[in-house]
Amino acid sequence: MAEENFSPEESLKLIQAMIAKTRKDFGDNSSYFLLWGWITFIAFTGQFILKNVLDYPKHYLVWWLIVPGIIISAYLGFKDQKTQKASTYIGDSMKHLWTGMGISFFVLSMLFTRMGWQNNIFPFFMLLYGLGTFISGRLLQFTPLVIGGITAWALAITATYFDYDYQMLFGAAAILFSYIIPAHILRKKNKSLQNS
Repeated sequence: MAEENFSPEESLKLIQAMIAKTRKDFGDNSSYFLLWGWITFIAFTGQFILKNVLDYPKHYLVWWLIVPGIIISAYLGFKDQKTQKASTYIGDSMKHLWTGMGISFFVLSMLFTRMGWQNNIFPFFMLLYGLGTFISGRLLQFTPLVIGGITAWALAITATYFDYDYQMLFGAAAILFSYIIPAHILRKKNKSLQNS
């Protein structure tokens, strides 16, 4: 089979088409970002309220919201896999990135649980939120995700100057700026493109 030789212009057009398709797919499936964004946002704010307003000793139990999130994600992933016609290199890269991020969140939780550093865990999570959204934004060439990632990094640094209780609020803000707002912007942008 002969190799196809592309001119630089054709190569650039192909790459841009792959990015556009992945961005559209991501926008169509922004439900993952919104699902995990809202679950995490509710867990952060819920834990803050349970601990500081209601003085509930087992405030951390709110993080069990992750379990239904995993089940819903698995269902959506199975459903998307059945309907997906073709994948792109960038789309596959996004899947690998977020699979790795999910594993990293789990491993980090286990490390902190084992090592007893619970009072400093949230800035590390914010660091990972920033990393995932920054790389996603660069892959998709979507500025709101890049800005969200940088904002999450800035909030992670700032959170270290505050007590554990207030780090929860910084975590909620990091999720709002790195997951929820960019996903809503991308979904809205895709809908307006489809309607035009």
